[in-house]
Amino acid sequence: MLIIGLTGGVASGKSTVSQALREEGAYVIDADQIARELVEPQTPVWHKLIEIFGDEILQKDGSIHRKKLAALVFSHREKRGLLNQLLHPRIKEEIERRLREIGQRDPEALVVVDAALLVETGQYRAMDWLIVVRSSEAQQIERLVQRDGISREEARQVISAQMPLEEKVKVADTVISNDGAIEQTRRMAKEVFRELKRETLEKKRSNPKTRQASAPSRRGGKKRGL
Repeated sequence: MLIIGLTGGVASGKSTVSQALREEGAYVIDADQIARELVEPQTPVWHKLIEIFGDEILQKDGSIHRKKLAALVFSHREKRGLLNQLLHPRIKEEIERRLREIGQRDPEALVVVDAALLVETGQYRAMDWLIVVRSSEAQQIERLVQRDGISREEARQVISAQMPLEEKVKVADTVISNDGAIEQTRRMAKEVFRELKRETLEKKRSNPKTRQASAPSRRGGKKRGL
């Protein structure tokens, strides 16, 4: 089984790449979706969030108001730390559970772990390959303004609160630039996936005794930029 990490900065285009990889046949484990499931009403994490942050983070239907929670922790490092301590270990555990499940069902699967904080948490080291989606800050700001309805200054604050994108690029095996048209980004993502799949199959054929496809080596490999 080949495990591909997928990450990037906020509004850099990670979702576009994730969808393109899914269309190529990859299994996709979405960390953000896992987080949504963890905080559904009446779950243990939901109760803990209310205990920590109060019921002002709830919507009328009892669900967590994610934007309100994000705004609450954005400017408070201590509260952001509490939120991360609560969510990240559980997200990691669920990702590992899903990887085991996929591996049992399809030992030669190509799996994409789509997570914004793969590098920050160090979890990228468990990946066979790491794709980082990058975009210019100007593009990130424009997308945040359109997507979230915030001001440009607020968008800049959101970006500055994250790990610099260049730090993620340093540990990437493949960097996909998303400053052009969406279709161009999708095409590049699919090319990367097909190449990884081809390399994996070639390694398997070169060693017929190996029952599972071996992953392309990340160590000492040449970083690919697109």
